[in-house]
Amino acid sequence: MPQDMTGPGTGGVEAALGFILPQEQKPSYHSAAYTGGEPKIFFEVEHRVVRIADVRQKTTPPEFECEGFEFLARPTMLNDFKDDAAVQDLYYPEIEALLKERFAASHVVIFDSTRRSDGGQGAENLDGARLPAPRVHVDYTPKSGPQRLKDSVGESQGERLLESGSRIIQVNVWRPTVGPVQRAPLALADASSIKKADLIATDQVFPARVGEIYHLTHSLNHRWYFASEMERDEVFLIKGWDSADPEGSHFAPHGAFQLPNQDPAAPPRESIEVRTFIIID
Repeated sequence: MPQDMTGPGTGGVEAALGFILPQEQKPSYHSAAYTGGEPKIFFEVEHRVVRIADVRQKTTPPEFECEGFEFLARPTMLNDFKDDAAVQDLYYPEIEALLKERFAASHVVIFDSTRRSDGGQGAENLDGARLPAPRVHVDYTPKSGPQRLKDSVGESQGERLLESGSRIIQVNVWRPTVGPVQRAPLALADASSIKKADLIATDQVFPARVGEIYHLTHSLNHRWYFASEMERDEVFLIKGWDSADPEGSHFAPHGAFQLPNQDPAAPPRESIEVRTFIIID
């Protein structure tokens, strides 16, 4: 059973995460946009209890270049994250400014965003409702990262960027839209604790394309983190692909989990993740 480890000096919890079980054929996943309802998976999942340390108690904060993610305090002026126009007109510029400042990026491409909720059927999006992601995964692979760039900026422009020598990084910016988070928080793995053999490439099927993500198998060597009571003025920056890392050795697996003794009457977890490419000349 999950155990509460949030007392003095412990700085974390023990809770179950969802891991893929290896299989002979390549696993695949039909997205909600493809099925028109619940997503459908074609592989087996196991739930293993792991220790998830509280990033607030980490002596040295996680670094994007080492752990594959960072935890930052960044206020937002947006109040209504359910307003699609406001998200694009007000929130996207905030994200662009944040990433340009943090990475000294010459350009930021915001190509997607997703709202999630563990209340009811999930949070509404233009392509359907979304619940928190229940399996540990990385959004892109060394194969799908460059292709998603081309899909986002156009084939010829994508090729030019990839051949230019610029560093291109896919970064997800994850933020609670209601705080503090008391249900279904996000767990993130220290990328430096992940071996390439732990990552299983999985086809992700959409109506007009087939993407590829990584799912993660369980290992006792993995190190896990979350942010307790995360507020709406805090964000995780999560690496999903990096042109300077062709083997994908520092991408950050992540997924939702249930807190020990989680109160079902607590407010639902509401969040938004903005997917971006940053270009560093």
